[in-house]
Amino acid sequence: MPPVRSLPARPPSSLARRLGFLALSLFALLAATGCSAFSRAVKEGDQFTTNRKWEQAEAAYLRALAVEPGDSEVKVKLRNMRKQWGAEVFQAAQAKHAEGDLASATPLLVRVLELDSENDPARELLGQTLDARVEVALKALKEERLQEARAELDAVLAVNAEHDAARKGVVAVQTAWARRWFSTAQRLEEEGKLGNALLAYVRADQERVGVTAARERAEEVRRKLRDEIAFLVVTGPAEDKASAPDVVQRLSPGRLSALLPQEVPIRVITADAPKDHPGVRLGLAVERVMPVKSVEQGQKLQRYLVTNKAVPSPRRLELEAALLEQERKLEDVERKLSGVLRDYLRKQDELSQAREVAARCRERERTVCAKGLSECIRAFERAKPGDVPNECNPARCNPQCEQEEGALAQRANAAKELERRLEAAQEGAELQRREVQRGRDAYYREPLTVEEPVYADYPYDVELHRLSITTSVTERLIDLAKDAAGASPRTEDYAAVAEDSSNKAYDKVGVLADPVQLRTEAELRVEAGDKAMASIAERVKERFDIYRQGKVEDARRGMVRPSAEDVVETAVRALLLTADEPPQDILQPLAKARGLENPEAIFGR
Repeated sequence: MPPVRSLPARPPSSLARRLGFLALSLFALLAATGCSAFSRAVKEGDQFTTNRKWEQAEAAYLRALAVEPGDSEVKVKLRNMRKQWGAEVFQAAQAKHAEGDLASATPLLVRVLELDSENDPARELLGQTLDARVEVALKALKEERLQEARAELDAVLAVNAEHDAARKGVVAVQTAWARRWFSTAQRLEEEGKLGNALLAYVRADQERVGVTAARERAEEVRRKLRDEIAFLVVTGPAEDKASAPDVVQRLSPGRLSALLPQEVPIRVITADAPKDHPGVRLGLAVERVMPVKSVEQGQKLQRYLVTNKAVPSPRRLELEAALLEQERKLEDVERKLSGVLRDYLRKQDELSQAREVAARCRERERTVCAKGLSECIRAFERAKPGDVPNECNPARCNPQCEQEEGALAQRANAAKELERRLEAAQEGAELQRREVQRGRDAYYREPLTVEEPVYADYPYDVELHRLSITTSVTERLIDLAKDAAGASPRTEDYAAVAEDSSNKAYDKVGVLADPVQLRTEAELRVEAGDKAMASIAERVKERFDIYRQGKVEDARRGMVRPSAEDVVETAVRALLLTADEPPQDILQPLAKARGLENPEAIFGR
């Protein structure tokens, strides 16, 4: 069979030369672009430097260094430009310093040193300026202009954090602020404005710890405020109507105080409360303590092993189902493989036919071209010198089999694609055959039967012992401002229960003897009393929540002007009542209005 004609391949040397020329051209283009950007940036920097446009010159030189980071000439130009820029800024700083505008001269001198770190006159003048600003701050401190003094000192420390005079000045300003706030707090305390006084004492302590006795005074004022807003629970020993002193002891005022939250001002007292003070009066009475003991008969089941029996292996059934599924899948795969194989063989036949057609066409083309060549030779022999006869027209040897060649190439590509599909289908079929063989091996290795244990249930008698203590407690909870005779009593039962079961030993089935182990009656009486006191404490906290919620709402209504003294008084009292979970919409505005760095210090934390 004649081979398929293809285009002549390009010589490798020619292809290599073309690729080398392309790479060289690309490199030259990139180099030209880089050099162009670099030179343009340097030129712009020089022009801006001549025109004393320092910022644009610096940006241009930095662009040039981004292209060529190691160019020493550009680095020198940039350094010289910055020196000139620094000299100009230094002149402006000297003018400001001569005018006495130290605040404006300071940033200019800092900028000079950023541009030219070797400018010793600027460094010396900066030191003089900072010292002068410290003297201004100390003078303002003597004249009690504390905010101005602190602003000057902070500006100096922002430039030089190690300036000794400035740091000592800050300590002096903090001390002065602490004493001023302490004096203000004392005045407010004398005027009876304890909430404002508490914030002033806290601010004095935060300004400088230990300078004044602000922390001790704040604690004293905080105690007075808590006594003023405390929610009082007036109670006494519970009345014992059931002759149960152990239960009555669990209802003592001390137990109630221990169950109430300690962060908020809830006070349990046994004496009379001041008139019109917020709080409740609590009366308790133990009506009865009734123990109930019972025994119930019942049965339980104990499962034990009787014997073993042979049953069909469930694993074998699972393997058989899996094997059948794999075999059905193998049938589908082989069916697809057969279809692909038929398509491949049919396409091979078409390819052979196309190849034969193309070969005959090439033979005809070769014959026509050979005939034309012989006629051209004979015509040249007859033609005059210098003339080209018509018989030598190259068009007579042009390709005439393009359609046949295209059909052959198309069928060849289709045949290759079907060949790849056939190989993939064969590989899939082989993998599926292996899976089927593995399933068969696992199925035949699995035994037909397995041993399964046989269990039986053995019933046996048990006794359920139950001991319960029911305590009936009557409580009378009324507001201090109301009449005690009009309060409705509330009686509830509180139960403590203990259960346990017992049985004998049955050795044949593996049941161990279980004797009765019940809790004692004294323990259950104490538990019932504790349950009663916990329930009563929850109802007292509900009354306290209603009381403090009203105070919080009053404080929230005044948060539109948190710095007002009357608003501060209300807000501080509301915060002390909610010390366990202070509302942030009150705490944060109040702390901001008084300049507190740590708002939690209001609660002594």
